[in-house]
Amino acid sequence: MFEVGRICMKIAGREAGNYCVILKKLDENFVLITGPKEVTNVKRRRCNINHLEPLMEKISIKPDASDADVIKAYEEASIFQKLQIKRPEKKIKVERKAEKVKEEKKPKAAMRKEKSRKETGKKKKSSK
Repeated sequence: MFEVGRICMKIAGREAGNYCVILKKLDENFVLITGPKEVTNVKRRRCNINHLEPLMEKISIKPDASDADVIKAYEEASIFQKLQIKRPEKKIKVERKAEKVKEEKKPKAAMRKEKSRKETGKKKKSSK
């Protein structure tokens, strides 16, 4: 009943009520599951089989599949429509100008030294 690719619902713990998929059977009492987190808010973790309720749906994945592979298998088996799960949005990396400016600035310690020198009127010592 608890084989690789079986869709389950968590019935205990902080993730109770969320769907997950079994990635690997660890021993007679524990399995490795994932949601993935972007889809159902279930992290990849070890889970007791007593905390899972298996559903009729099953997807074809290899053991220890990545989250991207699981999402792809969800789409192929139309699990998003069957279980009415929201598809994850693709993350777009945007470089911010503020981050670039921050990198160009001097470290705070160097700025403090310069500020204190200006206040006291001392010049920077040159090392020879």
